[in-house]
Amino acid sequence: MLTPNADTVRLFLHVLAAAVWVGGQIALAGVVPTLRNVSPEATRAVARAFARVAWPAFALVVITGLWNIAEIDVTNTSAEYQVTLFIKVLVAILSGVFAAVHAAGRTKLALAVGGALGALCAIGALFLGILLRVSG
Repeated sequence: MLTPNADTVRLFLHVLAAAVWVGGQIALAGVVPTLRNVSPEATRAVARAFARVAWPAFALVVITGLWNIAEIDVTNTSAEYQVTLFIKVLVAILSGVFAAVHAAGRTKLALAVGGALGALCAIGALFLGILLRVSG
């Protein structure tokens, strides 16, 4: 059996937290319309429950993401890699910003735009992370 090391643990925690953050948003997108039909109060309760898991996962994504970047010798990477890394970090930050807009939103517009853009940015950051890992 292969032996895990710090790199393994770092990548595992990053992927696990990203799976919770991104996957949870996708799952909620499928569940919320049905919940809304059953009870608007149920929608709020489920959103609050998800937030108790999602925000710590997002924090772990940020922490392990910074740890990932610290382990890269950026000076020894291509300009394309560096640009992609910058865009990935930006999109990941925007995912959190839009999710916060959604969480704090009191209007249908804030809820819709924050939720949609937050999820799209989360999916984009996930894709760019895989692209970096495969290309790096």
